[in-house]
Amino acid sequence: MFCEILRAMKLISHGAAREVTGTCHELIVGNKRVLLDCGLFQGKRRESAEKNRTFTFDPKSIDAMILTHAHMDHTGRVPLLYKQGYTGPIYSTYATKDLAEVMLQDSAYIQEKDEEYMRKHGKADEATSGALYTQQDAAECMSLFVGKNYNESFDLFPGLRCTYYEAGHILGAVMVYLEIDENVLEGKPSNGSVIRFGFSGDLGRSTLPIIRDPAVFPQVDYLICESTYGDRVHDGIDTAIHRLQEIITETAARGGKVLIPAFSLERTQEIVYDLHLLWDRKEIPALPIIIDSPLASKVTEVFMKHPECFDQKMYDEFLGRAHNPFHFSLVNYTESVEESKELNNARGPMVIMAGSGMCEAGRIRHHLKNELEDPKNSVIAVGFMAAETLGQKLLDPEVTAVKIFDQMVRKKAQIHYINAYSGHADKNDLDAYISAQKGLKKLFLVHGEEKGMYALAERTVARQKIEVVMPERGKELFVV
Repeated sequence: MFCEILRAMKLISHGAAREVTGTCHELIVGNKRVLLDCGLFQGKRRESAEKNRTFTFDPKSIDAMILTHAHMDHTGRVPLLYKQGYTGPIYSTYATKDLAEVMLQDSAYIQEKDEEYMRKHGKADEATSGALYTQQDAAECMSLFVGKNYNESFDLFPGLRCTYYEAGHILGAVMVYLEIDENVLEGKPSNGSVIRFGFSGDLGRSTLPIIRDPAVFPQVDYLICESTYGDRVHDGIDTAIHRLQEIITETAARGGKVLIPAFSLERTQEIVYDLHLLWDRKEIPALPIIIDSPLASKVTEVFMKHPECFDQKMYDEFLGRAHNPFHFSLVNYTESVEESKELNNARGPMVIMAGSGMCEAGRIRHHLKNELEDPKNSVIAVGFMAAETLGQKLLDPEVTAVKIFDQMVRKKAQIHYINAYSGHADKNDLDAYISAQKGLKKLFLVHGEEKGMYALAERTVARQKIEVVMPERGKELFVV
């Protein structure tokens, strides 16, 4: 029976299989089907839209879902899953639950507005038009969420136990540890034999501001691990704030604007945190810092509701002195579209931070369209840019002009990339994380582009002599 149960344990990656977006993995254990995340695909607009509309599985067949964190590439299709018939529980941390409510509402709002625009301009028949789900769908799916604490063990089903560990990636993010008792799954008394299965989610880094460092993860037999930066090393965290200071000071001296495309969740808060530190030290000039994102304002409110996720430095620098890290004299959070439009005519120097991080949506596109051709200005990328996104094209030195709102815009502003802000583990972090798993029998690499995945796989095989598998989307794999 033990072997039969093991042979029935399968993995199907429905997203983030040899790519970085659309995380969604299905674990089949006995007759139970568990979904690990359910994220949006990002990249080429038409290709992503087609992927996002169709699940490669029946949502009604899923028994339970585990959500690792609230980034849209991990949670963005949850309302569509609900809309198409999923009624099981969605387990997450309390912080992720609160963030997901804000993020999913915003996603639905943007989709509805995009559909309105397409219809107004006679483009409703395009593959990219039409909302995946409505704001009502986003609101209703929240009834399925079940909040859990870090380090709290709970049963998905009898014989399948889950524990969350701090991932150190964003507020509320977790690594998933599953203990599978094949006898109990079959309705029999336990004989003490347990299969240990792990999922890294998005693995974070030590010393990131605001949140706690990744926890020590228990030993597992089988592991799904992200590989975003499998072949790259980040600059040290301490270098990020210094580079930020240099670019802002130099751009301000030219009278220019600094545009920072940043995810409204986590990256915006990290940048504001560092800007606050720089201002307190008088290391940047007194210039307006505009956070042009209503979503960022809402997310920041959620941050302040969850101090259980903060690291000691957050208390030492701010909370212990009754200071709000995300509000200081230079910062202004915009709300209305009118406030955002007024920035087009505002003179520099100033800093404008807006979503989204890969420049594929949100107000940052408007600012780039208006400011990218001015050589006084600077653009600072502070996060991963997936292939084929506007953000990736901005960073590509071979690309001299980019298409924004059907208009070609020349890249005259100075383009900078600060990779030290990345919330993902780099190659050294990933090597250390995987190496710590003594007795690991099989490793599944996901959430990476092939170049980085192969580099990580080769190092792992050489070091640990284990089987490394890189799933293909929709392909069923035996775990053992």
